[in-house]
Amino acid sequence: MEEIRIGVYICWCGSNIAQLIDVKFIAGEIKKLENVIISRDYKYMCSDPGQETLIADIKQNKLNRIVVAACSPRIHEPTFRKALEKAGLNPYMFQMANIREQDSWVHIDKEYATLKAVALVKAAVSRVKHHEPLNKKSVEVNSATMVIGGGITGLTSALEIAQAGKQVYLIEKSDSLGGITAKIDLTYPDLKSAGQMIRPKISQVQNHNLIEVFLNTILEDISGYVGNFSTKVRRNGTSEEITFGNIIVATGLKPFSPVTIPEYKYKVLPDVITSIELEKMLQDGTVKTSDGSKPDNIAIIHCVGSRNEQYHPYCSRTCCSTALKYANQLRSLLPDAHLFDIYADMRAYGKGCEEFYTNTSNKNIMFLMYDQKNGLPEIRKANSSDNAGMIITFSEKLSGENIEVPVDLVILMTAVEAHEDAKEVARLTGISLCGNDFYIEKHPKLDPVATTTDGVYIAGTCQGPKGIDESIVQAKAAAAKVLSMIAMGSIEIEVAVSHVNEEVCCGCQTCIMVCPYKAISFDEEKNVSVVNEALCKGCGTCGSTCPTGAIKSLHFTDIQILSQIEGLLKTESETI
Repeated sequence: MEEIRIGVYICWCGSNIAQLIDVKFIAGEIKKLENVIISRDYKYMCSDPGQETLIADIKQNKLNRIVVAACSPRIHEPTFRKALEKAGLNPYMFQMANIREQDSWVHIDKEYATLKAVALVKAAVSRVKHHEPLNKKSVEVNSATMVIGGGITGLTSALEIAQAGKQVYLIEKSDSLGGITAKIDLTYPDLKSAGQMIRPKISQVQNHNLIEVFLNTILEDISGYVGNFSTKVRRNGTSEEITFGNIIVATGLKPFSPVTIPEYKYKVLPDVITSIELEKMLQDGTVKTSDGSKPDNIAIIHCVGSRNEQYHPYCSRTCCSTALKYANQLRSLLPDAHLFDIYADMRAYGKGCEEFYTNTSNKNIMFLMYDQKNGLPEIRKANSSDNAGMIITFSEKLSGENIEVPVDLVILMTAVEAHEDAKEVARLTGISLCGNDFYIEKHPKLDPVATTTDGVYIAGTCQGPKGIDESIVQAKAAAAKVLSMIAMGSIEIEVAVSHVNEEVCCGCQTCIMVCPYKAISFDEEKNVSVVNEALCKGCGTCGSTCPTGAIKSLHFTDIQILSQIEGLLKTESETI
């Protein structure tokens, strides 16, 4: 049997770990353990010099197992596995101990945090002794792509992929392309025509021979795995099956309906309208009240349904800059009107938007501030003596006064929210939702358009509120990820998956019922369960519920997990 030779590396992570944890003490303690040949501390193990040190040690000292104590494995486990491969060592002969998120970031006592780090590293050392090499597997990639959503994001992704010579299936549930962007008059902060931007894209998509557009279409089912998906789509009463290798979800968001906010009297007072309704007026070239007259006093109210725990706690991000856009458009159309911008906080983020705010404030527009914690502005019908159609009453935060604003027209800057079918799309595509029903990316910085389901990407506002420019950037990023996979021709799949011992399997099919990835099927002839390794994510749910112990989770075997627990408990008993 090969001698076990372990190398252990304690990362400082700059000061993230070293500020609270004595990394040199840990390295010294771990060096005393059996089978540990090298125990080092290093400022940044993930850096190129850090990885080169690791590679050199493996080669020079014939190390066959590696432990790195650093940050979350979600961030840099792939980095260190690649380093092992470069050194000629199987990447699964590696274990990572998280002493940043699970230790230095959650404690204030340096001595205790250091002892805890020692325990975590000893547990990793105990576990890695039982690691086994796993061999890579790959699957061929179908070069077609399905894009869900026909707004600016979906159109951009589809064109990027099709212009690279690859087939695209564009699925849109409505009867037209363009999404919300097609309903906008001008964009901010440059006040350029949205139509001149979106209409050419729609035309290019509709006329591209490699893009098949499905309007009024519903996804019935999606099956398969990265590189080899298939779906049934229903349109015009008929069902059709298409196959593809990757999915881009670009379903966008929808405007919040302010009917549920009693203070604003939407649908009660006819001259209280939403931002989308104002856009239609602006596209028609006239802004008027319900009786057809020109409004002399106009108010724009921000944060309608957003930044409010009763409705939506998040900021919709684009509302403030869009409100500034309206103020400019209304000033141009109605130069003599009194304009009131009633905001909670002015969040004009993005390139050129703060300057846009400054320029707008110089156009004879009255900016008034309210605090949602002190109540929302309340709209009521005016009396005959008020010389206006409505009165808005609220506590003005900057002056500290309770004020009344006479208005003829009120524009509500409504929040954006997830579509009603967001959960169904998430279920079909195998992606996750946050508490606000936005789709969750794999990592907000390192992999912002990927998801935890290989081959499924998200882009645009379905991931969270954002502007047109950011949506287009994400659309191109998702398309680039897809094209890079197609260019490779095949894709490596996870090998830390479940395996069924057919001699022990009793055929109860419990594993099939609990598998969240639909990765297990039943072989009627053999009367055993079978794992599709391309679909399996190694979550271990099947193994934990198997009554006969027939299912083994590779890289998370019983002996590996129990050894890790024993290493941890042994350290704690030594400390007591």
